[in-house]
Amino acid sequence: MDTSTYFDEEKMDNIYKVLLGCRDHPDVIKRRFISVLIVCTVTPLILLLVSKASDTAEANHLLTWLGIRFWGLLPALVVPLFLTMVLFLGPLSLHYLDGVFRIYLEAKYWTNSVKNYVWIRNHIVAPLSEEFIFRACMLPLLVPCLGSGWSILLCPLFFGVAHFHHMIEKVAHGQQEVAAAFKESLFQLSYTTIFGAYSAFLYLRTGHLAAPVIAHAFCNHMGFPSFGEVMGYPASTRYRLIAMFVLGLVLWTVLLYPLTSPALYSNEAFQA
Repeated sequence: MDTSTYFDEEKMDNIYKVLLGCRDHPDVIKRRFISVLIVCTVTPLILLLVSKASDTAEANHLLTWLGIRFWGLLPALVVPLFLTMVLFLGPLSLHYLDGVFRIYLEAKYWTNSVKNYVWIRNHIVAPLSEEFIFRACMLPLLVPCLGSGWSILLCPLFFGVAHFHHMIEKVAHGQQEVAAAFKESLFQLSYTTIFGAYSAFLYLRTGHLAAPVIAHAFCNHMGFPSFGEVMGYPASTRYRLIAMFVLGLVLWTVLLYPLTSPALYSNEAFQA
């Protein structure tokens, strides 16, 4: 096979992936970035149209309802991230044993990451756009009608269902059979919904969009905890890792309310 023929086949393969909508293809990612930008621009305008002006003490500026404000920003950037890292104490311990932390100290890791569209999507665009739409734009509509508690439970369902389209992509691209793709997507629906509740809780308690965005980016980076990997270690190490998983969950439960106290973030608009 000559070089020109190989090039044509490679080019056609790329075109085929773009036409099918392969989610990790750079052209598809860039196209979806544009779509997301349009949605994030239009959605606040809709929120503004359905709202009404008020002079009462409970009324807030649109930016405040969207979680975009200065006061309390620094703790909103740091404390929810720390809280989420506590929850991931077990997976972080696995990272330490696997030597993953050393990668973060290499400049090459960061220079390569910022050039990678998949990395940018997972760590920047997806957390920012999804939290903006599903938390900042949706919760101001739900909370006045349903209250904070029901809003925290209901809002994540929209977020979870929004990830169900991955099943269609996998089946359409021949990556999985329908049954296998459905089971995997159902599992993804479950944990994205749980995370969505946590994210909505962070948003309401802190009153900052930055809080769920940075927690979302961290969770995307870590991925779902690899419980199976723990079993591959010797018994002594395995028990210590299991203890770290349990300790992380216990500490997170204990610290959840104190570290998300609205007073810590100068939050007077939302309180869950």
